[in-house]
Amino acid sequence: MTLFAVDVLARLRLASLRQGLELRLTAPPELCELIAFVGLEEALCVEPRRQPEQREEPLGVEEERELLDPSG
Repeated sequence: MTLFAVDVLARLRLASLRQGLELRLTAPPELCELIAFVGLEEALCVEPRRQPEQREEPLGVEEERELLDPSG
C-alpha cells in the first residue's frame, strides 16, 4: 500500500462528507497500519477487515451399524 491510496481515501471521505454521505471502509491490516501511521484513522473511519471465523470440528460418529440392523 502506498501513501497515494491513503490520499485517495482521504479525498473520497472529504467528498462524501460534503455531499452529506457517510463513507465507511473495511481495509486489510497493512492499510489500517499505514492510515494510523499518518494519523488519519479517526478521520477516515476505517475498520480492520475481520478474520473469518473458525468452523467447529465436525461431530464424530458415536456408533456405527448397518442400515438394515434391526437392533437400533
